[in-house]
Amino acid sequence: MKNKFIGLGDFSVSLSPEGYRRFIQSDAFQVSYTGAESNVCTSLAMLGTDTKFVTKLPDNDIAHCGISNLRKYGVDVSYIAYGGDRMGVIYTEKGASQRPSKVVYDRKGTAFAQANASDFDWDSIFSDAAWLHFTGITAALSDKTAELCKVACKEARQRGVTVSCDLNYRKKLWSEEKAQMVMTDLMQYVDVVIGNEEDAQKVLGIAQSHTDVIQGELNRQAYIDTAKEIQRKYGIKKVAFTLRKSISASDNEWSAMFYSDGNAFFSTNYKIHIVDRVGGGDSFSAGLIYSLMHGYDEQKAVEFATAASCLKHSMELDVNLASVDEVMTLMSGDGSGRVQR
Repeated sequence: MKNKFIGLGDFSVSLSPEGYRRFIQSDAFQVSYTGAESNVCTSLAMLGTDTKFVTKLPDNDIAHCGISNLRKYGVDVSYIAYGGDRMGVIYTEKGASQRPSKVVYDRKGTAFAQANASDFDWDSIFSDAAWLHFTGITAALSDKTAELCKVACKEARQRGVTVSCDLNYRKKLWSEEKAQMVMTDLMQYVDVVIGNEEDAQKVLGIAQSHTDVIQGELNRQAYIDTAKEIQRKYGIKKVAFTLRKSISASDNEWSAMFYSDGNAFFSTNYKIHIVDRVGGGDSFSAGLIYSLMHGYDEQKAVEFATAASCLKHSMELDVNLASVDEVMTLMSGDGSGRVQR
């Protein structure tokens, strides 16, 4: 039975100062492991989904530490290719109140950035796969990874595998012009597009009107119009946007829209006091993919994805470790945070 999820992407070492210290204050970093697609794999595994993570890593002790971390959460790592010299490093300084978080990338020349399609056995990878997920971060790393995304999408399409893409624009990795050149070409293979308030404009060149996330102003009709234009231009029937009202680095309002086959569905709006917002979008992607793989209707799907990502904001590090029961409890209206005894 073809029911497994595949995440294709880079996998990096994450280094962060303790607590809310700034880089310049720190003489020690907390070590963890991260990647947009690996975060989705782990979140889905925590929700009970069979997941495979596909990447290329150097055959060294640091890479194996990260792989062990994935394995701990139940992610299938048997399709990882080995070679190259290094993993990427991501430095993250956690913001608070009116001070924003900061991210510094050291991701050039990684094993995955130099990977070729021939490094992977696509027949084996897709033998029992129902879903493939990639992000704009992966396509941004190098011309080779952009081509790798295209090959993987073609392989998925040939086998009837659903393909989702989180647009995930990162200005520190590439320009809007390069992003649009690469990503608009990949959209022909995508069934589900996921993004936030700026991705459609930066990555697909589709601008929204009357929306200013910095001022905390979100116009629902603008998101519906943008989703309609994505559907019209690229033939993609399912589009999801996370809607974040940023009050400060510590407090946000969080909701989402799911546009499916000409109809828009909006989720509950959550007021969040943030523990760690990195990985919030990945947790939304995982929640939406879980919902669609399990046949949830559109309203339930967007509610589940939004509740799941709301819970992620309460967790340290990049991965959502919420269970299905925890997500369902929040969906039912119990957001009190009372101690479970």
